[in-house]
Amino acid sequence: MIRAGDRIITAGCTSTVDGVVTGASAAEQARLAFGIAVDAVRSAGGSPADVVRTRMYIVDRDDADEVGRVHGELFAEVRPVATMVIVVGLLDPAMRVEVEVEAVVTP
Repeated sequence: MIRAGDRIITAGCTSTVDGVVTGASAAEQARLAFGIAVDAVRSAGGSPADVVRTRMYIVDRDDADEVGRVHGELFAEVRPVATMVIVVGLLDPAMRVEVEVEAVVTP
């Protein structure tokens, strides 16, 4: 995570906790990864309401609906622009989802 002026940008958020990939389903992993990203936004002085963009990287097309539902649960009121991309793989083969969140904090 980095804060540059009014922007807070996270990258590489996965469901890895203490070095271990946590969560068996794509939904569980997405929920954890977004939780880590939102916690980072909060630690930099923002809130979920400040999120303007999200990116989701998934390794299995069949996980798209599941991950999309989690995104909707978390950001339905905020309605950030969102991109979901299917990738060949992530750093750890157990990872099914990686997310990025960008927020703009106004004084």
